[in-house]
Order: sequence, then C-alpha cells, then structure tokens
Amino acid sequence: MSEANPRISKAVIPAAGLGTRFLPATKATPKEMLPVVDKPAIQYVVEEAASAGLDDVLMITGRNKRPLEDHFDRNYELESALQKKGDAHRLAKVQESSDLATMHYVRQGDPRGLGHAVLCAAPHVGDEPFAVLLGDDLIDPRDPLLKRMVEVQEENGGSVIALMEVAPEQIHLYGCAAVEATDDGDVVKITGMVEKPDAADAPSNYAIIGRYVLAPQIFDVLSRTEPGRGGEIQLTDALQQLAADEKVGGPVHGVVFKGRRYDTGDRGDYLRAIVRLACEREDLGPEFRTWLRSYVAEEMQPQ
Repeated sequence: MSEANPRISKAVIPAAGLGTRFLPATKATPKEMLPVVDKPAIQYVVEEAASAGLDDVLMITGRNKRPLEDHFDRNYELESALQKKGDAHRLAKVQESSDLATMHYVRQGDPRGLGHAVLCAAPHVGDEPFAVLLGDDLIDPRDPLLKRMVEVQEENGGSVIALMEVAPEQIHLYGCAAVEATDDGDVVKITGMVEKPDAADAPSNYAIIGRYVLAPQIFDVLSRTEPGRGGEIQLTDALQQLAADEKVGGPVHGVVFKGRRYDTGDRGDYLRAIVRLACEREDLGPEFRTWLRSYVAEEMQPQ
C-alpha cells in the first residue's frame, strides 16, 4: 500500500429499494430485514464489510427503512431483560449487530438508480477509495471476496469490480464486462462494460455482481452521467467512462469470484440460500438435513 493508494476504511451499502419482488412481505418491512435463517440479510453484508477491515459503514436508505437503523442500534430494554434472565447467549446475539461497525445513514430521496444512490455517499466518503456492497448478494464468509478486492485496489489503484462467469443465456440479467487477462489468475483488466446486454451483444460471459471498490473520482463522473437504462443513473455507465480513460480515475480491474454466493433478491434463490445456510449450521444442520432428506425422498415417490 502506498500514499497514492491509501487504506480503505469506508463501505457504502445502498438500501433504498422498494423490494417489490417480495410483496406483500415488504409492504411494511424493508426487504433487507427479511431473515436468512435467524439474521436479517443486511447483517450478513455489514459483517462482510467489517471482516474486510471496513469499520465505517454508510447505509443509503429511503422511506420506511427505519428498522435498518434500529437493528444496528442498541436496544437497552431488550438487553436488560435478557441480562436479568441470565440469557447470555441471546444477549450476545442482540449486541452483536450494534458492535459490528460505526454506522451512518443518509436518505436517497428520489429513487433514481444505483448510480444516484452511490452519489449520495460523496459527502461522507470524501476523497478516498471506498467499497460498495449490494444487499441482495450474500457472499459466503469462507470465500473472502471483498478482502481480495481491497488488496487488488491497494496494489493497483483505480477501481475494482467483482465478476462471476455465468451461462450466456443468463448474461442479460447482469451488467457485463469486456476483459483482458493479467498476470494474476483471478484478476482481469476491464476495458468496457454494458448494462444487461442481449446474449448476442455481450462482450463476454463475465457478469458484474454486487461488490465494488471504487476510486473517489467516480463521484464526479456520476454527477455528469445522464440517466440510462430504465431512466436511472446507472453505476455501470459511470464505470464504463473510467474504464475507457484511465486518466480520469485510474485503471478498472475485476476480481473473478468462484466462491459461494447467495442471491437474496430473487425469491427462489432466497429460499435456496436459507436451506443451504441452515444445512451448514452446527446447531440446526444435523436435524434439518435429516428432515430434508426425508422430505425430498417422499416428494420423489410416484404419485
């Protein structure tokens, strides 16, 4: 790490979306608070940032998102009740979320896309590189993607984007990157990006997933970026400008992720994530796997 590439300490988590795919559950409850086993999805994301050494977390929120702030705050009444009961185990779990990081919040206001949400972080971040973590992507803590991305950014400067190889017929669901190989097997140089292309127009099958480490120059680019796909300010469009001209904010690299990722923004993947994580829990897994095997065997019987 050099003075030109200072240590990254700040993470930004956009959490202003309406969660329409999970209605009616998200009518009054933020989608980020939906439980994945026994923790809300957003806590996994904050834990990931903290484990990568990013202990200053700014959450971009919107209307009806107050439960997010409450979850990461102290609950003295609950803590006192658990303490009086001598329930040290649950007390520790309650306190865990409030001790993860220093939390800050700002409202996005108008829902003008991911690029606009990131732009809302400019006053807090200032002139430092920072990470962006999207709450729909849960990365298994045994596969430390963000930590690797921070290492690549501190070594090369500029910005770093998480990539994942997907089947060609799925690339239209993601932002897509054109890449060149580097000397590091898991690192590529990104030369271009396009948001949700048709399979025939995609420059590769490298999909952009919800982790970014960004140079602060992204804020100036975003402030000048016109609304794109869906009438929203797209972060991909701004990153495309950085990739096209390194003089603006340094190079743009990608870390190719081959670990375990859970997409909680899709109802089916959300359920699969719960099953996978429950199966791997020491306290739940043995009994749950036994039931699951029995259930699957029963369902496979001819009717």
